[in-house]
Amino acid sequence: MKGKKLFVSAIALLLGFTVIAQEQEFKPSGKVNGKVFFNYHYDMTDGEEQESGFEIKRAYFGYDYNIAKGLKASITLDVGKNAGGSDYSAFLKKAQLEWKASSVVKVSLGMISTVQFKDQEKFWGYRYILKSYADQYGFGSSADLGIKASFKLSDHFSANAFIINGEGYKKMQDSDGNQKYGANLVFKHKGLIAKVYGDIQSALIENKNEGGEIVSTDDANISAIAAFVGYKFSDKFRLAAEYNKLANGTKYSKVAKDRDMYGYSFYSTYTFDKKWEVFGRYDYLTSNTLAGATEKWNLEKNGGAITAGVQCTPVKNVRMALNYRNFNFKGSNQEDQSQVFVNFEFKF
Repeated sequence: MKGKKLFVSAIALLLGFTVIAQEQEFKPSGKVNGKVFFNYHYDMTDGEEQESGFEIKRAYFGYDYNIAKGLKASITLDVGKNAGGSDYSAFLKKAQLEWKASSVVKVSLGMISTVQFKDQEKFWGYRYILKSYADQYGFGSSADLGIKASFKLSDHFSANAFIINGEGYKKMQDSDGNQKYGANLVFKHKGLIAKVYGDIQSALIENKNEGGEIVSTDDANISAIAAFVGYKFSDKFRLAAEYNKLANGTKYSKVAKDRDMYGYSFYSTYTFDKKWEVFGRYDYLTSNTLAGATEKWNLEKNGGAITAGVQCTPVKNVRMALNYRNFNFKGSNQEDQSQVFVNFEFKF
C-alpha cells in the first residue's frame, strides 16, 4: 500500500513537472522593428528641374507578438509618399495573424504580405535601392487584404495559394467586389531557386461617351504571370533572371482590355567580403500594339534600365551603396534618365 502511494505521488510529481516545463517552454513575447530608406541623388537628365536632393523614400515601423505556440500577430506601418500630395503619409502595410497549423502548413490572414515577388526581392537583395521588377513597374502589390496558405510539399518544393482584394494595401476596401486568386510553386535545392506564379481577377470595364455617360460595359480578366530562376554559385557570386507579364491592365489594379505589359530582368552580385560587394541589374519593359495602331500603347514608358553599384556594410543593420542608374526610353520624344544615387538603409 505504501509502495502504491509512493508510485502515485511520483506520477503526480512527474505530471506537475511536465506541466511546468510546457508552460516554461513557451512564453508570449514581442519585438519592435523598424527600417528606413534614405538617399542623396544627382540627376544628370537634360532638362530636369531638380538636379539633386536628399530624400527618405520609406520608413517602416512594426511590432511582432508571439501570442501562443505557432500563433503570431504582426503589424507594420509604411510611411512614404502619398499620391494625394503628402510627402510622408502612414499606411497600414501589414496587420496579419499567422498560424502555423503544422510543420507543413501555415495560414495568414488580414493585411498580409503577398507572394508575387517576395522570393525575387529577397534574391535581388537591394530593396532599399530599387524595387524588384514586378513591384517597380506596377505588376503587383507587396501587400493586400485577404488570406493565404503556405505549404511545404517536400524538402525542395513549397507552394502558396491566396485570395486577396486585389487593390493593394493603400486601398483597404474591395471597390468592385471581385477578389484576386493566385498561387505559386517554388523549388529550392542547394544554390538553385526556381519559381512560377500566376494570378487572375475579374473586372468590369465601363465604356463612356464624350459626356462621361456609361454607354456599355465589358467583362475582362486582369492577370499576371511570372517565372524566376536564381543560382548562388558560391557565397560570393549569385545570378538571377525573371520574366513578368500583366494582361488586360495598365497596372495590377487598373483593368484595360487588350493592353498588356511584359518584360524581363537580369541581376547579379559579387561579394568580396562581409563589408563589400558589387551588383548590377538590367530591366526591359515593353507592351503590345493595339489593333489598328502603329506603335505600342505604352511606348512612353517602354525601355531598358541599367542599375550598377557598390555596397558597403560597415556595421550590422546599416548598409550604404553608391550606384548609377540609366533608363533608355523607346519613345523618341523623351530624354533618357541618367542618375547617381547614394542610398542608405538602417534598421533595428
